[in-house]
Amino acid sequence: MKIAFPYIAQPHQTLHSLPIAMEIASRHPDTEVHVACTTEAHLDYAKTLSALYPQAKARFDLLRMPDFLRRGIERSGPGVLGKMASLFFNRDYFSRFEAIVVPERTSLYLRRMGIRKPRLIWTRHGAGDRAIGFARDVKEFDFVLLSGKKIEERLLSQGAISPGRYYRGSYAKFDIVRRMARARPALFDNDRPTVLYNPHFSPKLSSWPVMGEQVLDYFAKQDRYNLIFAPHYRLFDKHRQEGEQLVRRFSHLDHMLIDPGSPRSIDMTYTMAADLYLGDVSSQVAEFLVRPRPCLFLNAHHTAWKNDRNYHFWHLGNVLDTLDGFGSALDSAVTNHDEFLEAQRQYILETFEFSDDGPTAPGAADAIVDYLRNAA
Repeated sequence: MKIAFPYIAQPHQTLHSLPIAMEIASRHPDTEVHVACTTEAHLDYAKTLSALYPQAKARFDLLRMPDFLRRGIERSGPGVLGKMASLFFNRDYFSRFEAIVVPERTSLYLRRMGIRKPRLIWTRHGAGDRAIGFARDVKEFDFVLLSGKKIEERLLSQGAISPGRYYRGSYAKFDIVRRMARARPALFDNDRPTVLYNPHFSPKLSSWPVMGEQVLDYFAKQDRYNLIFAPHYRLFDKHRQEGEQLVRRFSHLDHMLIDPGSPRSIDMTYTMAADLYLGDVSSQVAEFLVRPRPCLFLNAHHTAWKNDRNYHFWHLGNVLDTLDGFGSALDSAVTNHDEFLEAQRQYILETFEFSDDGPTAPGAADAIVDYLRNAA
């Protein structure tokens, strides 16, 4: 049995499914696992991560792509055109597999491109509440992996999944992060509490276009907190020069760390190091709250959020509509954290369902292989 794990989008999605690929390769030696990427850089990143699983014997493939398109993807990120090209120019490649396991939903277009044989399996990436994670096309996948009860109930209620065609209790990113976290240096040489500012990339949802510069300027001028500015990887995906300009602008301040999109911005280095989460709608808040800590949310677009389940996580900390009194709001988030502690704990129990502190990718790997064998 041959299973493909393609990565046609940005590298932040890789950590959500690569551990499962490695576990299948380790636990099911009769299964041929292929990891496939659109660019050499992404393939190198996947190989580097796979080295954390020395028992796994997987194959690594560079997807076919016209040179001019590959250069564009390397320069500005994949975008919709790049992702569709990755699928279109590799139809023969994908047709050889019994299953294709993906963290994104664009790969569903393979069906429209005539690829019928492989089962399509979705690992998801992230565990947030926004509607994009519960889109109607989820039902087109043959098998889905879920992190916990909250996501299961929502997908069941809309008919997107059905019994026997999903597995609950896996968030593979945590597995690989644990393997990476054995020796992480301190990020700051002081005892200040550290704030992580993690705005989303979508202009219609993100606090960055409206408030971001003011937030950075506030932290630059104060002496109470450290700041890590590590936005969603895609915020500067097509504007890397803008991100690098920010790095240079604040490089003289030893209490500020600006990361517009390095591997550390996607491997939980910062969510584990921070004492307070400042953001808007990124699902990284769920990963941050695995260890409950203060949160503060920025409602830059004056959204009516209180009864909107897509903003359920905004009940886990105070929400600011403006930056008036921002410093006091930061202090209050720390001193009044107890008011949100139980809600945060309950949120994590509903979002992630783990029986212990061990890895969850092995269970997901076995579930995929069992499903494919039964389906065959």
